[in-house]
Amino acid sequence: MVFVVLLIGLLAIPVGSWAHEDTKTERSTLTVTGVGQLALAPDTAFVTLGMETAGKSLAEAERQNRAVMQKVTERLRELQVDNERIQTANFSVLPQYKPTPKRSVEGPSVPPEIIGYIVINSVTVEVRNLGKVGAVIEESLAAGANRFQGLHWGLRDEQQAKLVALKQAAAKGREKAAALSESLNVKLVRLISANESSQVVRPVSQLRATMAMESRGGEPPIYAGELKVEAIVTLIYEIGRE
Repeated sequence: MVFVVLLIGLLAIPVGSWAHEDTKTERSTLTVTGVGQLALAPDTAFVTLGMETAGKSLAEAERQNRAVMQKVTERLRELQVDNERIQTANFSVLPQYKPTPKRSVEGPSVPPEIIGYIVINSVTVEVRNLGKVGAVIEESLAAGANRFQGLHWGLRDEQQAKLVALKQAAAKGREKAAALSESLNVKLVRLISANESSQVVRPVSQLRATMAMESRGGEPPIYAGELKVEAIVTLIYEIGRE
């Protein structure tokens, strides 16, 4: 009897005291994107070039390669390029194998015979005086370098340029949000989230080594042009009724 009375008492308790009322409501949002862009003249060039040598022995191929790259380094020093601006980009040793003769199916396998080596040594030269870019290429090739792998342009203070572009993008995003809220007769309650991305758009240089080597009237013509710094900011606002 006591159990039945207790059960009836529990059932008599209002449901509201057991379940919490769900007060979460769906928010209305407005998403806008702002784009910022700068066009800046580059202040740095990166030239990648090097030497490929072949020899019957690894020591011979390395000796030839070292001699040429030493001459290249000396020419760069004469152009007032500091040692810390010269960085090894690639160093490879490739063995050369003697062509394997055809063998019968039952014949024993013969290990490949090494008949020589190819050594490839490439460096990237950071040139801060853009007036010397053509001279760096021409003098390096004249010193014996036989591999030219291109050049690209850069900014020494790239981060600062990205910050300026991001500020532009954020300002344009806020302007868009204000204009849309006014047109739609809603108000911007608060900023929920902001996402950003930025990059430096580098043009692809198509300068070839043959053009540099065939330039007999002086240094090869090189134009730095402009670098584009782009930033995108996406803003999400909570909106309400006016």
